[in-house]
This record gives sequence, structure tokens and C-alpha cells, in this order.
Amino acid sequence: MHGARRFLAHESRSKYTLFQRKCQGYLKKTAYLWLIICFFVYLHPFYQRKESFVSIYIKVRAREREKWINKAWYLHDKAWYLHDKELGLNNKEQDIFMDKKIKALFFDIDGTLVSFKSHRIPQSTVDALEQAKKNGVEVYISTGRPKQIINNLGQIEHLIDGYITTNGARCFVEDTLVSQHAILPSDVKKIIEAADRDNYPAIVVSESRFAIHHYTDEVYEIFCKGLGVDSSVFVTDINSLGDEAILQVTPFCTVEQEALLMPTLENCTSGRWHPAFTDITARGADKGKGLQAMADYLGLNINETMAFGDGGNDISIIREAGVGVAMGNAGEELKQVADYITTHVDEDGVRNALLKYGVI
Repeated sequence: MHGARRFLAHESRSKYTLFQRKCQGYLKKTAYLWLIICFFVYLHPFYQRKESFVSIYIKVRAREREKWINKAWYLHDKAWYLHDKELGLNNKEQDIFMDKKIKALFFDIDGTLVSFKSHRIPQSTVDALEQAKKNGVEVYISTGRPKQIINNLGQIEHLIDGYITTNGARCFVEDTLVSQHAILPSDVKKIIEAADRDNYPAIVVSESRFAIHHYTDEVYEIFCKGLGVDSSVFVTDINSLGDEAILQVTPFCTVEQEALLMPTLENCTSGRWHPAFTDITARGADKGKGLQAMADYLGLNINETMAFGDGGNDISIIREAGVGVAMGNAGEELKQVADYITTHVDEDGVRNALLKYGVI
């Protein structure tokens, strides 16, 4: 036990030191970038010049600096909390760290909220989220699913405050679009060409519709039977999507095929939460960046957020959140980056984590 504590304390102090350096390097490297961005915003014909260029730049830099400093101080507090735990100092001041106030929860759906066995949300999870809402905590969804096929949250729909969908490509609160990132048409073309070459299906998600390129029984078994998606929402001609922005492409490729494809897509990122396929989005879109966008919009401190997940596409948000929780049924890669590993989705995993961190 003492060895484990010593390791955690050393690891956290190392993370803090490395993060300090990262902060300094980041702020230096991006100084000129933000200068250029602010300059072009100021010159844009649609911008109403109510503030001076210098004033805009100072505000942007201050906000960016505050975000990184907050994260650094969080790692600093965590490091010294674990250090004092190692030495057996259990005073109330140190335990304040563990009582950090969580104000917003972000949940993956499949395998996190919804059981793969029953295709329902365990009652313990429903009860826990209702209690969290009563305690003033907000509840958000963070999923690889587009909004049109989020069809399994009826038990808690009345509790949800907003959504990160399509792995961060589209984020919204009620009717307000918080952020959206589309894949470049040239990259969409490369993905489809790879699907044609290796003869596997690919689901193409636009702003309002879906198309399946090379529809197969595998797509039906996984998406329609396994995930409960209505097959009538799909069209089989990707050209019918018209000029709508493409938010996500899901090729049913192997890990090896994905490894060959992704280096050709410099402007894209991928996340695999099912062994049969991977989700490809624009590089500016993943669940972690979706969390950042939502926190900025909602005025949340990122360190007061708690995220839950079980798949490879959850890694970015588990790393980014103040507290990242991996389900007991999560993959090993996700568990390695999580702050806490709870029990299985079918063994009250969500409830147990919320109890541990004092959310309920």
C-alpha cells in the first residue's frame, strides 16, 4: 500500500513539474499565433470594432493563461495531497482536495450509461443522476453517436443539460450550437477510396443525415440489432447528403487498416470504441476538445468537471476533465489515463464513483 502511495505521489509531482514546463512552452509558442488570429478577427469586415486590437489580444491571452494555470494548480494540489497521504498526514486541510466540488458530469453512453447486456440504463445510475441533479450538479452527454441516433436515454432525458456528439464534432446546449467541426471533403474522399479498395463499409454522418457506403450484414448486426439504431435513418448513396458538412465517418476497418489510413489524413483524428470500426472526425474534434468548448460556453472551470467513459474514444475527455473515471468494463488503455477506475456498468459503476467523490 505504501509503495503504491509513494508511486502515485511521485507520479503526480512529476506530472505537475512537466505540466509547468508545458504551460510555459505553450504560452510562448502560441503568443504569435494568437496575435495573428486576433489581427485577422479585428480586420474582418463583419467585426464591429467596439474594442481596440490590443484590448482584444490581451483578453484572449489572459483567458488562455488562466486556463493553463488552473490546471497546473490542480496538479500541484493533487501532488502534495498524495505526498502527505504517503507520510500519514490525514489532517482536514489536506482532505479538502478530495472534497473538490464537482459541478458538471459528462457521460459516454454505450458501455458507460447504457449496459451492453440489457441495452438499458441501470436503475442505480438513474437514481444517482437524479440525486446529483438535486444537489445542483449538471449532467451532460459525451458520445460518438450523432444526436439523431441517441435513442436509449429515455430514462434520464429530463435530466440532461447538453450534448457532446459525434465525438466532439458537434456540441450543443438546448437549441444553441456551441461548436462544430467538419471533415475536409478531400479527407472524406480518401476514407471512401480506402473503403472501396479494401471492400469494407463506411458510415458517413452529415449535419442531419446518414449514408452507408457498402451496406453489409455486419452494419445491420452491430448498429441496428446491437445498438438499436433504426435502419430507416440510413441512405445508401453518399451523394444524397448534398453539400451538408460531414462531421464523422465510421469505417468498418481493422486496427491494422486504420493504422495505414490515418497517416494519410493529416487533418483528422480517430477513436475506436468498438472492435469492428473506428470513428474519424476532424482534428479539432474529439471529446476532450468538446469538453473544453462546453466549459468555455458554460463558464465552467475545467477542474470542476467529471467525465465517465469505457472506450478508446473517451481517452481525450478522461484526460481533460478534472476527474476522469474509467468504467470497470473499460479497455486497459483508458484505465491507464483515468484518475479512478470504478466498477462495471452492470455493477453500479456510475453510482459508486459519484459516491466516492461526494457528488451524491
